[in-house]
Amino acid sequence: MADEKQGFLGAIWETIKTVFWALIIAGVFRTLFFQPFWIPSSSMKDTLLVGDFLFVNKMAYGYSYASCPSVKLASLGVDIDAADICGFLDGDNSRFLGSEPERGDVVVFRHPVSHQDYIKRLIGLPGDRIQMKGGVLQINGEPVGVEDGGVFSEVKEPQGPEGRFPRCSNDPVGQGGTCEKQRQIETLPNGVSHSTLNIADNLDLDDTPIFSVPEGQYFFMGDNRDNSTDSRVAQTSFGVGFVPYENLIGRADRVMFSSAGRSMLFFWTWRSDRFFKGIT
Repeated sequence: MADEKQGFLGAIWETIKTVFWALIIAGVFRTLFFQPFWIPSSSMKDTLLVGDFLFVNKMAYGYSYASCPSVKLASLGVDIDAADICGFLDGDNSRFLGSEPERGDVVVFRHPVSHQDYIKRLIGLPGDRIQMKGGVLQINGEPVGVEDGGVFSEVKEPQGPEGRFPRCSNDPVGQGGTCEKQRQIETLPNGVSHSTLNIADNLDLDDTPIFSVPEGQYFFMGDNRDNSTDSRVAQTSFGVGFVPYENLIGRADRVMFSSAGRSMLFFWTWRSDRFFKGIT
């Protein structure tokens, strides 16, 4: 009987050790190499769609306090921020094994105030002057190249776990109808081309003052230009403003999986044409 009890306790102890080391290995992997990221909003359409799943390449820009994972489990009352784990690295705006991001990269970063993870396109480098004039991006006083990209169409229906409806340039559109946005192909000064979407004239976002990007900071914008909270909005718990170098988490290179439904388990909503799709 005693042997059976010892065997049972030994099995439990072995399970605990296995789980412990599995969590340690997963934490190290996530901290140093790749971080999973679900696209929760439409701010990066049509480059990234609500429900896209990707791994963020943390090796691309080196490491800072923001490289450490945050653990948030509201149901269990767990709220551990990256700064709680690696806060000793915060404050000097530097990175270990750091390399500079390139204009046009799609980057995941920590919001400077709310500390939530955001994903946007890098538009402005340190020293740049960024402005929107009549809906056209200006970098250092010169408009970027813009070509007509046709129309982006999608069904007007609830999207993702939050169940939000997309905004449409042809509103009013009823549920189940065709939601359209005007697409343009934008070419940045370094030759990076990507699509942007336009929904309507937006005086606050389409015509802005000049933003002079400080040293050690970056300017980000969403590709869905009329539906993105980004560096065009002053830094608050809502607006992004300029983003410090140390707040960069990594570069998004490829969509691994995509689901248009409220859950990844709804296999009939999977977008197989987006599996392993490169991000440009």
